[in-house]
Amino acid sequence: MKRNYFAVLLGFSLILSGCSTSPSVSSTGITVSQTEATLIQLGDDQILINGQPAGETGAVQLSHDIVYYEAGQGAEYGEGGTEDEHSAEEALAHTVITIREPGTYRVSGKLSAGQIAIDLGEEAKDDPNAVVNLILDQAEITCTVAPAIIVYNAYECAKEEALSTVDTQAAGFNLMVADGTENTVSGAYVARIYKEGTTKKLHKYDAAIESKVSLNLSGETAGTGTLIVEASNEGIETSMHMTINGGSWIIHSADDSLNANEDGVSVITINGGTVRCNAGAGQEGDGIDSNGWIVINGGTVIAAANPASMDSGLDSDNGILIHGGTVLASGNMFDEVDSASTQNVMVFSFAQTQNAGGKLVLSDSAGQPLAGFTAANDYTVLVYSSPQLSEQDYTLARAETVEGEDLGGLITPVTSAAGLTTLGYTGTTLGRGMGMRPQGGEFSEGEFPEGEGPQGEMPQGEFPQGEPPVDEANRETGRPDQEGPMGGKPEEGRGPQNHADVPAGELNTAFTIQSGVALFSGIQALTEE
Repeated sequence: MKRNYFAVLLGFSLILSGCSTSPSVSSTGITVSQTEATLIQLGDDQILINGQPAGETGAVQLSHDIVYYEAGQGAEYGEGGTEDEHSAEEALAHTVITIREPGTYRVSGKLSAGQIAIDLGEEAKDDPNAVVNLILDQAEITCTVAPAIIVYNAYECAKEEALSTVDTQAAGFNLMVADGTENTVSGAYVARIYKEGTTKKLHKYDAAIESKVSLNLSGETAGTGTLIVEASNEGIETSMHMTINGGSWIIHSADDSLNANEDGVSVITINGGTVRCNAGAGQEGDGIDSNGWIVINGGTVIAAANPASMDSGLDSDNGILIHGGTVLASGNMFDEVDSASTQNVMVFSFAQTQNAGGKLVLSDSAGQPLAGFTAANDYTVLVYSSPQLSEQDYTLARAETVEGEDLGGLITPVTSAAGLTTLGYTGTTLGRGMGMRPQGGEFSEGEFPEGEGPQGEMPQGEFPQGEPPVDEANRETGRPDQEGPMGGKPEEGRGPQNHADVPAGELNTAFTIQSGVALFSGIQALTEE
């Protein structure tokens, strides 16, 4: 496995409209053609293609034939419950804009009930020319019965090889956000629908933006565009690989915010841009979830897992590699950081739940604040990585105020911090390739050294994955016991607003980094004198 990972660049020629004939450079560092694109103007009354009303034929076609989970179909129809069903009337109210031919399409305007679908035909997966570049240019798309953007058929550039380094430059779907624009996609999901007469899958789409092929997410020339995704289930999902090269991506979801779901194969790669994931709208969900690897080479990544479940800001089945960028991930579990990672990582495991919005400040050995943290959801584990982290002693403190450039929960650089309460820890593990993740009701051997958990003990089969112990006082909200990432019974009288303070001298306050990953457990406040 390579220790150094070079940024994956989009290898497609993006076609932009209304600009000069000279080439420019996109936020991915590639040359961008300035030839005119196909313009799609959204509207609730009319859809225009290059200024003309769209029809039922051509490269862009209109219909009301949306794939959704229909109400009242019975148990032989699929696996959905009443909460997944939609009426035929609700579905018919949606306009489906289907892109049938390869090319670049620039989308603007508002569609209150509709979907953009990409279907280049069943043979497209093997055709390197079957590529669609979709540029969102001040667009707003809402779909209440299915994904707002879905890719059924386009070229699949990847082979099913289990490798952490993948090249998606030829991907069949490239989603971009135009410079200086703010775009919104609000989407639903489609529960599993059976093939007629069987229990085999015909349709199942979990995310507001769904792609059945590998995809690239990018900014335009300057990379100053933003996409906000509001998802009733998952945010952005791919059946294979996802690469983020630029732009700003803000995802609010009721399950995983970003997901790549090919078991043991999928890779989510982040090379640049800003990615902010909040999976707190439902009862479970990781910030970023890959059934293969997560590889971070650059950019800014802020990922908050659901506060009510044993989920992670970063969750992968095969490993997490951090080679660059700035990362802040919060949740109730810590997944393994691969030993091949080349950037230092600090993992803070707290003795009790930390409240959303609570401020922390990390300072270097000279007492200079390096970064401030304000997670979007309650958490017990915080992961931080930055090129600024070096081999030295740091201090961590709660703060009443932290001032500086706020990137959405991560404040850096910090200009001032006040009202500090020093924090210490009871155990530490230094090295690479560590993780805390229950599997089959217990921790796999070697995942978390005995005596290094936040309570000084290693749990043995206390709960199966996805079923954390629930505090009776909080049963209505479904929140886990207000304890560390391993669960367990909190001390008498302690709740989400309380922290286990102990006398000074019993906690180590020097958060020391050696090369690799440093995990600090049992973090709590010193008793104030």
